[in-house]
Amino acid sequence: MRRQESAGAAKFGGMSVPRLAVSVDLVVLTVRAQRLCALMWRRDRAPYDGAWSLPGGFIQLDEDLPAAASRLMAERAGLADVRIHLEQLATYGYPDRDPRQRVVSVAYLGLAPDLPASSRAQVLWTAVDELLHHDRAAFDHRRILCDGMERARAKLELHLARRRLLPARVHRRRAAPRLRDRLGHRPRPPQLPPEGHRRRPFPHPRRGDHHPRRRPPRPAVPARRRRAAPAADAAPAHVSTSAHVSMSAHVSPPGRS
Repeated sequence: MRRQESAGAAKFGGMSVPRLAVSVDLVVLTVRAQRLCALMWRRDRAPYDGAWSLPGGFIQLDEDLPAAASRLMAERAGLADVRIHLEQLATYGYPDRDPRQRVVSVAYLGLAPDLPASSRAQVLWTAVDELLHHDRAAFDHRRILCDGMERARAKLELHLARRRLLPARVHRRRAAPRLRDRLGHRPRPPQLPPEGHRRRPFPHPRRGDHHPRRRPPRPAVPARRRRAAPAADAAPAHVSTSAHVSMSAHVSPPGRS
């Protein structure tokens, strides 16, 4: 075991760094014949002879990951000069994923409506439900395909996959139910209020109506019509001030008559 590690390791600054390979796997999804399909190809060599696998390959030393994904989309997937949305899905690097050597795989997700057939004879469009439940998968590609489905479901909830998986002629109101059925999306149950909670009906006020819980505002009174309130000890309006003084002077207090 130590000999294998020393043979597959490199020296960098006095440290032994193990060597590993980096590959790119493509999860390409589209809708064909009213079914969600993924691009796959049958392996004709060991390991996993006869099993299905995702199109992909190893990156070159002078190549970036997005450039490698675009190159493999044309070479391995057979979709050259096709406009497709590509985004990085996840990275898979547990030790026993490839029986030949230590391989780290970077998966990319591709979404596009009405993709054509592949130019390669081994690469075919296959329904996703058949790949997940019936056929034998190579390496960990079944797990990668499931992760790609989950990403597509998340994009459906964010309303970003409607124009990437469906053609433009499909109406927006009919796009969401069709995608939910094809991606196996289960609608979330409605959130009900807690038991014992009673919500009062609150009608939406129409234009011109007042708030149902507020009193209508009073009309504004012009400034010229406003009058000061009379004082408590002020004389009535029909009695003059002089008469009031004379009457108080002639009236004697009780008990002195």
